[in-house]
Amino acid sequence: MRLYIVDAFTDSAFRGNPAGVVLLDAPADDSWMQSVAAELKHSETAFVVTTSDPKSLRWFTPETEVDLCGHATLASAHVLGGSQVFTTRSGELRCMAKDGRIEMVFPADPPSPADDDVRAGLPSVPVEYVARGVSDLLVVTTDAKHVRECEPDLDVVATWDARCVILTAPGDRPGVDFVSRVFGPAVGVPEDPVTGSAHCTLAPYWADRLGRTDLTGEQASPRGGVVRASVDGDRVTLAGTAVTVVEGELLV
Repeated sequence: MRLYIVDAFTDSAFRGNPAGVVLLDAPADDSWMQSVAAELKHSETAFVVTTSDPKSLRWFTPETEVDLCGHATLASAHVLGGSQVFTTRSGELRCMAKDGRIEMVFPADPPSPADDDVRAGLPSVPVEYVARGVSDLLVVTTDAKHVRECEPDLDVVATWDARCVILTAPGDRPGVDFVSRVFGPAVGVPEDPVTGSAHCTLAPYWADRLGRTDLTGEQASPRGGVVRASVDGDRVTLAGTAVTVVEGELLV
């Protein structure tokens, strides 16, 4: 089996979000895929059955399977040459190579107001608004510096009923509409470097707040990355680039 490690949502190696991509000739055992993901230790590893039409795509963190993952989808399309159609637990996902980037059409996940008390897990963060998407908790703060400087209590965050916690604020430099960071200790990802699926929630929120449908988000993790998002009704198109850093053979 061919194995790749791809840095997604970046045009430079060792930036963005690394993902494992395993190409399969036939569906694999769930426990085996989970073991491979745990061995690679990336926030997600993608498993693609290349002989099916459309190609089957599944994503595993080091601890569990997830329903949607943007950066590992981008990495998979990059490995396979750009334009692809995948069948997933979140339905059919289409990827299109365009203008040097890969665009991915994902289901929008607009957040609804929530009353979760997040102060214990995000100390020193002024909380302006809290909302929930299908799987994630969105926390809006007043200034990008609070996002960049946040030191969450991950033991507390891990107890919350959410796949991930998305912390966001207005952008603080030209060309960036909003900044974010994403913490997912409950699924074995203390901080995700660049999270495509989180932008299914971020993009509808900021599109409504800013009155624009085409947006650029910076995920301000230590590795950092940029996600371009466009909202069209119940769909969000995410666009980015990727770099292959490892190519090899999985022997077991």
